[in-house]
Amino acid sequence: MLSISQKLRFIQKLSALTQEKLAQKLGVSFATLNSWINAKSIPHPKTQTRIDALYLELSGEKIIPQNVLEAKKDLIWSKSKKSKNIAQKISGNKKLLDEFILALTYHSNKIEGSTLTEAETADVLFRNIALPNKDLIEQLEAKNHQTALLYLFREIQTLKKIGENFIEKLHSILMNGIREDAGIYRNHAVRILGANVATANYLKVPILMQALVEEINTASKDWIRQTTIIHSKFEKIHPFSDGNGRVGRLLMAAMLLRKNLTPAVIQQSKRSAYYTSLQKSQQSEDFSLLEDLICDAILDGFQILEN
Repeated sequence: MLSISQKLRFIQKLSALTQEKLAQKLGVSFATLNSWINAKSIPHPKTQTRIDALYLELSGEKIIPQNVLEAKKDLIWSKSKKSKNIAQKISGNKKLLDEFILALTYHSNKIEGSTLTEAETADVLFRNIALPNKDLIEQLEAKNHQTALLYLFREIQTLKKIGENFIEKLHSILMNGIREDAGIYRNHAVRILGANVATANYLKVPILMQALVEEINTASKDWIRQTTIIHSKFEKIHPFSDGNGRVGRLLMAAMLLRKNLTPAVIQQSKRSAYYTSLQKSQQSEDFSLLEDLICDAILDGFQILEN
């Protein structure tokens, strides 16, 4: 069993919070937190409970009861039955389409480290405002993500199967003007920063992607779980030199829309939980934590649809 000191060090490493920020999150002084980290004192039992909860959230050791997960899925499918042709409904309503584009672009890029605020992202996307004090690449990434989503919403309404060409097209749009290898599988080794997960050998990427596409187009009684598993596998394959996280989430949106579900809006505030659950699914093939997070993200998508 880990000590409080070990848990705090783990939390700090995984959350990327400074000691000062972590102290603020726990409602204590920097000196008090430093004392706990160095095992010179121990926190009050109530604070220990908060530390334990934060540790469980970040470590992926949190257990999702099956009945809770199934209840969320039942709610999602009941909402789906009440909304006919969600992809068409979103595409045909400019206000609704813009809301989804803003939410998906802002949160997906923020997860990857973008410094643009939601308001700044809206300025770039809908008002074509160039932000002089912000990185030009970040602004281009936002515009490209918008273009990729417009392509996705248009194509998914008539697309019979999701193929490799569709995935490559999403990447080529996303990385247009940013990378010379936009839309092309990588021809070199890569590693996922901050994750203890080995990516696929680049020589095997075409074979693995072919198999993944076959799985995408295979019928399943539990489509949400299938989508979760495929997202985990895609990120582990890491087929492109860059942009795999964003393309993977776009692919997930396409898969969900094909089954008349809203895109999963993974909030940037859940970045740590997302990466932790993704890594756990890739290391142990325990998809429950990631599946639960994706269910919550789909419900966030329905909240946009229904408002």
